Amino acid sequence: QVQLVEWGGGLVKAGDSLRLSCAASGRTDSRFAMGWFRQAPGKEREFVSAISWSTSDTYYADSVKDRFTISRDKSTVYLQMNSLKPEDTAVYYCAGKGPVYCSGYGCYDSSYDYWGQGTHVTVDS
Repeated sequence: QVQLVEWGGGLVKAGDSLRLSCAASGRTDSRFAMGWFRQAPGKEREFVSAISWSTSDTYYADSVKDRFTISRDKSTVYLQMNSLKPEDTAVYYCAGKGPVYCSGYGCYDSSYDYWGQGTHVTVDS
């Protein structure tokens, strides 16, 4: 089992930056992967970004590319969010899965086994 705890959400203004953090504990290994998803009110949950622990490859949804950066330090994954827009308002969830043996965007944008409790991000225009 893996436990994920995320933090760092809040209320910011458009154009501001925010960093989300997610700490993993439990049965992770070198082939673990972690990602971020978000769910806006009245919408489906969507993929935001992911990182492979084995290759450090990163993946981003088109809507956040060039604004968000995912990174990892040991068992903690970060999502640096810059140039935030009102449409980034959502509950952000950290997710994890592993061991991962596939590669490519399609491998990392879905099918996660572990989820955090979610952290709210509100971007005020």
